[in-house]
Amino acid sequence: MQHRIIVLGAGYAGASAAGRLARRLHRDDVSLTLVNAEPDFVERVRNHELATGRRLPHRPLTDVLAGTGVALKVARVTAVDVDRKVVAVTGDGGAEELAYDTLLYALGSRWNDHGVPGAAEHAYEIAGRAGALRVRERLAGLAAGQPVVVVGGGLTGLEAATEIAESRPDLEVTLAARAGLGDWLSPKGQGHLRAVFDRLGITARENTEVTAVEDGRVVTADGTVLPSALTVWTAGFAVHPIARATTLEVGDTGQIVVDGTMRSVSHPDVYAVGDAALVRGPGDKPLRMSCATGTPTAWQAADAIAARLTGGKLPHVPLRYFNQCVSLGRKDGLIQYVTADDRAVNAALTGRVAALYKELVCKGAAWAVAHPTLGLPGRRRRITHPAPAPLATTAEPAPETAA
Repeated sequence: MQHRIIVLGAGYAGASAAGRLARRLHRDDVSLTLVNAEPDFVERVRNHELATGRRLPHRPLTDVLAGTGVALKVARVTAVDVDRKVVAVTGDGGAEELAYDTLLYALGSRWNDHGVPGAAEHAYEIAGRAGALRVRERLAGLAAGQPVVVVGGGLTGLEAATEIAESRPDLEVTLAARAGLGDWLSPKGQGHLRAVFDRLGITARENTEVTAVEDGRVVTADGTVLPSALTVWTAGFAVHPIARATTLEVGDTGQIVVDGTMRSVSHPDVYAVGDAALVRGPGDKPLRMSCATGTPTAWQAADAIAARLTGGKLPHVPLRYFNQCVSLGRKDGLIQYVTADDRAVNAALTGRVAALYKELVCKGAAWAVAHPTLGLPGRRRRITHPAPAPLATTAEPAPETAA
């Protein structure tokens, strides 16, 4: 009887994990199913480009998974019962339940309106493909001189504001940030960011909290009203709510609490990766929601599942950061080098070279989804442990070096 592995979500983390598992385990021993709400792989890190009219490559998941033996199930996940070990989904064939022996949860995150009045009704988001396409349609209908307000001063906000300003220099673009503009960056990084904003004519409203979004305007905490024909909301992400509705142990954010191998601390047959996982990195700090976190956690989880099922050595690859890559339009960029725990150091790459660097990172991330072992030959091992071992009552020993 085959060991049933179900992967929920086909973003960078989920698709990478499914493909890597397929290259680690013998096909006769496992059935691998990847469940995703749409049939295509979406390059989420390029949604700001999609929103401004750029055409992106079409990447059907059937092409990404070709030859791996992974079965694609196009359906929406509606519930997970980790005690019965079933996943409820709804697809073209209606509602059904899928049973699993091992579950890899990678449902990711969506935009977070933080409960700000009017944001859900009047703001546009680019956390998903559908939202980015709505922004593109709205932008195309704006006349010259109309105001656009981007809410949120993080990486996504910076990329959205600069992309919009570069592609539509006839619009009045404003970025509303709760803190200082790029205040987490090094002095060189901050200086370059401000220079780009000045060159593109973007107004930065720093230390500004948006308290309401209305039709045609944005209201801030001090009562200032910002006219807005298009409000793009980039003020953070919230994880998919399904995990919180289960008996899985989750953190305050709703992320699944995992150990160093991405295994749930409460349910040993469940693993979580990417934005869905509460992962501790260097200095015991939670890793941020990002592609830079998703892919390494996917590799860690896939290798750990394979090791436990085949009697191999558990992986122990330190999860750390090296840089933050920010596109500032198509012709400019910023690569901020950081410490292992994501704090800026006094080194940054800027300008066209940084834009090329970021483009290579984006292409590399998409390539790695279809090549999750980075093109290296893999050995498909036979399963020796058909079911996950029960969760130990004491702390698990430190993992050994990866096989």
